[in-house]
Amino acid sequence: MKKIAILQSNYIPWKGYFDMIAAVDEFILYDDMQYTRRDWRNRNQIKTPQGLQWLTVPVKVKGKYHQTIKETELDNQEWTEKHWGALLQNYKKAPHYKEITELLEPMYLQSNYTHLSELNRILIENICHYLSITTKITSSTDYQLIEGKTERLVDLCVQAGATEYISGPAAKDYVEAHLFEEKNIKLTWFDYSGYKEYPQLWGEFTHGVTILDLLFNCGKSSDLYMKHLTA
Repeated sequence: MKKIAILQSNYIPWKGYFDMIAAVDEFILYDDMQYTRRDWRNRNQIKTPQGLQWLTVPVKVKGKYHQTIKETELDNQEWTEKHWGALLQNYKKAPHYKEITELLEPMYLQSNYTHLSELNRILIENICHYLSITTKITSSTDYQLIEGKTERLVDLCVQAGATEYISGPAAKDYVEAHLFEEKNIKLTWFDYSGYKEYPQLWGEFTHGVTILDLLFNCGKSSDLYMKHLTA
């Protein structure tokens, strides 16, 4: 039995993204998909005393209407210090501030990224390591890709030897379930509901912020507030 999930890479994703990684045996970063503006690919939210704040990684988009995520280049390196400063300022009162800043600092201040996929993958893999998530992470570029929205997902599962494909619920609008059935692959919809609230800074609780919020506030106890992690 082998469970697989296939998702586009996000910048410092929320806890649900990492829960899906933890729930499968192989997680395929689907960065052969077209880059979409004003989406989660290059931005996420943190909590501040003034409310939610976007942290957005600048990317080159002028004239690049059909570029894929893996082709998307970063526009400059100045954003790293801005994002790092925002994290330090807004989480300095968090219980696990020192531990998490030590984890993140090399990724923000000692690395020179050129492409969005590279940045996202490094951050995702390092956060997985901190959370003791041992799922194999691969890229769609590691596989042969065929045409067809659902056909391509099914074929990736076949190539990877999957017996079960776990999909985000938003894909219900377009995924053709019968194509998975024809290949004897079980299709399961991931459930993002039912998360417990954790001790969080700055007012009303918000679930959908970057997982860094959970890490700063809960550290190694973050698994208590996720559904597919075990201590």
